Amino acid sequence: MDVSKLMFREGLMDGERILVTGGGTGLGREMAEGFLKLGATVYICGRRQNKLDETARELMDAHGGKMVAHACDIRDADAIHTMIDAIWADGGALTGVVNNAAGNFVSRTEDLSVNAFNAISDIVFRGTFYVTLDIGKRLIAEGKKASFLSILTTWVWSGSAFVVPSAMSKTAINAMTQSLAAEWGRYGLRFNAIAPGLFPTKGMSARLSPGGQGDNSNSDLNPMGRAGKMHEIANLAVFLMGPGAEYVNGQTIAIDGAGYQANGGTFYSKFQALGDEEWDGLRAMIKGTNAKDKADRST
Repeated sequence: MDVSKLMFREGLMDGERILVTGGGTGLGREMAEGFLKLGATVYICGRRQNKLDETARELMDAHGGKMVAHACDIRDADAIHTMIDAIWADGGALTGVVNNAAGNFVSRTEDLSVNAFNAISDIVFRGTFYVTLDIGKRLIAEGKKASFLSILTTWVWSGSAFVVPSAMSKTAINAMTQSLAAEWGRYGLRFNAIAPGLFPTKGMSARLSPGGQGDNSNSDLNPMGRAGKMHEIANLAVFLMGPGAEYVNGQTIAIDGAGYQANGGTFYSKFQALGDEEWDGLRAMIKGTNAKDKADRST
């Protein structure tokens, strides 16, 4: 990310303590970098300790500050509890949480197994709630204020063909965002969400646009004729998480160049025409990516 394009003053987030789930790669890494650059102590978690350590080292070398990496599978509520115990022991309560960890892949719904559905819903739906509940209960008990930010998609308003487990799960988290904004606002806890459009990352491209398929891989379909830039989503995340936006609560904000208004931001128009052989090819590419990721985690 070009940190020179962060729109906020240096030191804006001094004293903030923020956890970013899925913070070792992709959009999580970009937002974590923005928070760190502006003075926050940042905790990142994910399933690959080696990748998390590499990210923390690279970003601290570039910007100074403190970033701490925790290997944690957010599908496991007990593992989350242990991680949050360690974070609290390292300086006290968090002031912010970014629920960014996710999983997704394109598939015809009739081809899904229960295990494939759970692979997505256990991370996006259950994992996000587990993190939010564990931290929220601690903050309420201690009388501490904090901001929660969830990374969603514009499918929460429309649904999307060929990514049904993700669309269902992220829609549920949109409901959580609005519900807890109302219920826990009295405790000084805020809940907002960002619905990004096309911000190309390695994981997104491999599982949502295998072989270059799918509308989300084509920036020329966007009214602005381009994909999003990483500093743009980082700036929005800082606005929602940093000081000065304390009355923004219960909102989901799209950042997609009006792609949702123009074309729905879904996968329908390209994938609906594919036949069995083409779907077999896409599945093979996605399985290859998953196998490589599994091998990376074991090294």
